[in-house]
Amino acid sequence: MKKSSTILQLTPPQVLVLGFAAIIMIGTFLLSLPLASKDGLPTPFIDALFTATSATCVTGLVVVDTGTHFTMFGQIIIVILIQIGGLGFMSMSTLFALVLRKRITLRERLVLQEALNQGSMEGIVRLFRKVLVYSLIIEAIAAVLFTIRWSFDLDFQTALFFGIWHAISFFNNAGFDLFGSITGPFSSLTAYADDFMTNVIAMALIVLGGIGFVVLSDLLEYKNKKKLSLHSKVVLSMTAFLIIFGAIVIFIFEYTNTKTLGSINFGGKVLASFFQSVSPRTAGANSLDIGGLRQATQFFIIILMFIGASPGSTGGGIKTTTFTVLVGAMLAMIRGKEDIVFFRFRLAKDRIFKAITLTMLALFLVILVAMLLSTTESAPFLTILFEVTSAFGTVGLSMGLTPELTMIGKILISITMFAGRLGPITLAYALQPKKEKELYKYPEGKITIG
Repeated sequence: MKKSSTILQLTPPQVLVLGFAAIIMIGTFLLSLPLASKDGLPTPFIDALFTATSATCVTGLVVVDTGTHFTMFGQIIIVILIQIGGLGFMSMSTLFALVLRKRITLRERLVLQEALNQGSMEGIVRLFRKVLVYSLIIEAIAAVLFTIRWSFDLDFQTALFFGIWHAISFFNNAGFDLFGSITGPFSSLTAYADDFMTNVIAMALIVLGGIGFVVLSDLLEYKNKKKLSLHSKVVLSMTAFLIIFGAIVIFIFEYTNTKTLGSINFGGKVLASFFQSVSPRTAGANSLDIGGLRQATQFFIIILMFIGASPGSTGGGIKTTTFTVLVGAMLAMIRGKEDIVFFRFRLAKDRIFKAITLTMLALFLVILVAMLLSTTESAPFLTILFEVTSAFGTVGLSMGLTPELTMIGKILISITMFAGRLGPITLAYALQPKKEKELYKYPEGKITIG
C-alpha cells in the first residue's frame, strides 16, 4: 500500500522521466543479447545503453553502425524504441488502455498532457487519437514510396524492410539508418545525395514529424475551420524561414567545396542544401559528409540543431517557438515596445519567462557537457560542441566523434540525449522538491542592465 501511494505522489514530469528511463533499460537489455548482434557476441553494456538511449530519445547518434552491427532482431528492437520514444511512452500506454477499453484516469491525462507538451488537458485523449492516426498514415505512405524507389537498387524484401524501417525513423526524427550494410558503415544517405525521390520523401517526413501534432491537426482541419491557431502560424512561418535560410547559407558556403557540394551538379547542389538544412530540425540523417563541411557551415548547423523542432513533436532542441519568442523580445526591446506581438496577438509574460528559462538551461547544459568532454576526449572543440549540441537537440548528426568516445564520453552524451528528449524544464521540474507557497514578497529593487 505504501509503494502504491508513493507512485501516486509522483508528478507528471517525474512519471515521464522514470518511464523513459525504464524503456531505455529494457532496450539496453534486449540490445545486449547475443541474438541482437551479427557476430553472435553480447554487445558491451555501455554501447547497448548508448544505442537504446539514442533510439528512445530519437537522436540517432551511434557508437556502432546499425546496419552492420545489429541483426534483424536488434534492428527491430531499435525501430520499436524509436516509435515509442517518438510518440512518447505515455502515448503507448494510453493506446493499450484504449484498445482494452479502459477508462483514462485524470492522472493519466495529466501525464499525457505533459508528454504531448500541451497547455491544457481539454481534449487531450482526442488529440492523442489524432496523433496516432496521423503518424501511422504518414509512415505507411512513406514506407510504400520508399519501397518503390529502393526496389530499383535492392531486392524487394530488403527494399520493403528498409522502407518501413526508415519511414518510422525519419518521421520520428530519429536519424538512424541501415544503409551502412549497403554503402559502408556510418554512410547514412550520402549515396542518395542527388536522388530526388529519396530526398523529398525524407524531407517531408522530417518536417511533418518536426512541426508537431497540434499543427498537423490544425492543417488537416483548416478546410473546415478556415483559420490556423497562433501557435501553428508561428511554427509554420519560423520552420519555413529556417529551412529556406538554412539551405541558402549551406548552398553558398559549400558551393565550391569538393568534399561536399563541389562535385555534384547544380540540381543536386540545391537538393542536398535543402536536405542538410531540414535535417538539423532534429532528424540526423545526412546526404553530405558532415566532417567534410567547412567550419562555418558546421557552426551554422550547430545553431540550427540548438533551435531544433517544434513543441509537441518528435524532435528536440529549444524549439522554434522559443526561438521566435526570443527574437520577438529582442525586436520589441530595440523598438521600445512593451509587448511582444505576433499576428496581432500579444504574448503573456509567463511565455517570455519560460522561453528565457528554457534557453538558459539548455545553454548551461550544452556548455557544461562540452567543457567536460574537452577534458575526456582528444578532439577539436568544434567537433565536441557539434556532438554535444546534436545530442541535446536529439539530432544525431556527427562529425565522426561518437564511435571514438571514451566510456565517460558515452555516459555524458547519453545523459545529454536524455535531457534533450525530455526537455530541460521537464527534467528540472522532476528533480525539484515539492513547492511550498511563499508567505511574503521581498521589496522591489533595481539593477543596471547593459
